[in-house]
Amino acid sequence: MSERILVTSALPYANGPIHLGHLAGAYLPADIFVRYHRLKGSDIIFICGSDEHGVPIMLKARAEGVDPQKIVDEFHERNKKSFADFGIDFTYYGRTSSPVHHQTSQDFFRTLAQKKQFILKKEEQLFDPEAGIFLADRFVRGTCPSCGYDDAYGDQCEKCGTSLSPAELINPRSAITNAKPVLKETTHWYLPLSRYQKKLEKWIASHPEWKPNTLGQIKSWFSEGLKDRAVTRDLPWGVPIPEDIAKQEGIDASGKVLYVWFDAPIGYISATREWAIKQGNPDLWKEYWQNQNTRLVHFIGKDNIVFHCIIFPAMLAEHGQYVLPDNVPANEFLNLEGNKLSTSRNYAVWLEEYLQKFEPDSLRYTLASNLPETRDTDFSWKDFQARHNNELADILGNFINRTVTFAHRYFEGKVPPLGTLDAFDEELVSVLKKAPALLGGHIDNFRFKLYIKDFMDMARFANKYFNDREPWKTRKSNPSQCATSINLCLQTCFILSVMGAPVIPFTSRKIWKLLNYYKPDFWDYDDFRMLPDSHKLNTPEILFTKIEDGPIATEIERLQKANPVNIPRQEQELIDIETFSKVKLKIAEILKAEKVEKADRLLRLSVRVGDETRQIIAGLAKHYQPENLIGKKVVVVYNLAPAVLRGLKSEGMLLAASDENQLTLLTVMEDIKSGADIR
Repeated sequence: MSERILVTSALPYANGPIHLGHLAGAYLPADIFVRYHRLKGSDIIFICGSDEHGVPIMLKARAEGVDPQKIVDEFHERNKKSFADFGIDFTYYGRTSSPVHHQTSQDFFRTLAQKKQFILKKEEQLFDPEAGIFLADRFVRGTCPSCGYDDAYGDQCEKCGTSLSPAELINPRSAITNAKPVLKETTHWYLPLSRYQKKLEKWIASHPEWKPNTLGQIKSWFSEGLKDRAVTRDLPWGVPIPEDIAKQEGIDASGKVLYVWFDAPIGYISATREWAIKQGNPDLWKEYWQNQNTRLVHFIGKDNIVFHCIIFPAMLAEHGQYVLPDNVPANEFLNLEGNKLSTSRNYAVWLEEYLQKFEPDSLRYTLASNLPETRDTDFSWKDFQARHNNELADILGNFINRTVTFAHRYFEGKVPPLGTLDAFDEELVSVLKKAPALLGGHIDNFRFKLYIKDFMDMARFANKYFNDREPWKTRKSNPSQCATSINLCLQTCFILSVMGAPVIPFTSRKIWKLLNYYKPDFWDYDDFRMLPDSHKLNTPEILFTKIEDGPIATEIERLQKANPVNIPRQEQELIDIETFSKVKLKIAEILKAEKVEKADRLLRLSVRVGDETRQIIAGLAKHYQPENLIGKKVVVVYNLAPAVLRGLKSEGMLLAASDENQLTLLTVMEDIKSGADIR
């Protein structure tokens, strides 16, 4: 009986096109895995779709003066086409604005509510008095308490990367009307994650085989202690909460929707239901979601780990009718030409634009060779060109072309007879026999880069075999050996086409056409000799054309223009020495440090600046334990206007350096008095 596998990729937001970071994180690895299992004959389905709710979509719609539905309709179709053109072969690609999804999400919420899995909380939230709506995280902007950036979002500072909440922003303002928000009472349903922590810890402990980067992030959440998480919001766009549940609690349901993080993963279930309906078997989805023999695998980027490894499993477990994930092979981030991708600056490689200029398999192969499996990696156009020219063209393409061309020139375009094998022939045969288990094992264990390496090494050995056999000589000196060599090379062409199909499917189809042979569900073969003697081959053609320097230089130049790091000095926003001298920086010594109550990211610091003691509220709790800060000599902005954070006065700001991975306080290497000026 074949293995039943349900694969999902994180639902992309339908507010913009797909870029390389998306592909390397959640989609290409999943597609390689799925294509491999289809070749093995596994019972596998691949589910994805557009995430069409949430604040980013509302913001884009408001900025363009259109209805959110217009935004999601456009990008759902564009992204669906881009994925298909790139060869991401979903079984079904749904969307969370569909009626089936709304019903599925509401039924899921209703079940949890009836099982008393939620708690209700009355609380004060920021409200825009001019727009007349509550402000979700991204509808609030203000000054970051960590780095001082004056246009930080209410959930994260895009400059320093610090995670925030709207209440932590200095001088918050509405992103809709620019009005100063006011606090207004509202009621929401919460998922009490702390109640499930022990159960979740036990479940995670049963999966030591998960990737270390995934487990590391999960354990950091456990160590901080899971907290209640709202599952509803006051927004005009989303899945409305069930009116019957609201009525039972005596709450007005108007304007209340399911929080996007709650309804989005349910999109996997609703999309599977829609697929089953299209198959003419509406209950078929249950075989994949409610049969405990199913292996559920979520492919995601690291920014989705908490949702797929803690929150969604908690929802599934407490609902009680669903399988839990067997694995969540999360990838880290892909950088671009040494810098972090930035969609706002157009510092990205967009899939739609790429496909207008280059072949999909070239990018699939390059990305797979350098996936951010356990750490961030970098895409460069020069590496892309080198991978295409030096590996796909010069190694794989060269072997296929010279083999088929030789067979046409000297064996009438047919597979020559296989004779007696010698030691060198047997060495090639050994490589062919070991390939399915070796390469398949890498894919099954999510080691895609190792799969690519061993696949190309196999093509390298095939080239070596062809060269060392010298068929251009043996066709006259030893015709039987020549025939055997070309037969084995043609068999190798087919095996390479199958072993490479998960990553370069378009190329594999071309090879199958050249060989005039294709065998479905073919991976774990018993006999490598698939092409029979005298089998007729089709006319040879070049698989890969070399990529010249010109197009690559154009792509690099475009990115350099988009990246502020590369803007010429005279074009940057410069300040003069007089402006800089207005900022007074001093050395301060941290005397005390403690967490701010009900603020996950804030620390309350007491610092000595010369003879003066000041209180500074800093967003460091995610990066430092309070006790480890005592005695550190740090750099503070001494003449910054005081601000009030969470009702606490903050008299200054600490300087820190940050990248996408961490935030580090600026300290001094040598002992120096607190209060010393920095010039």
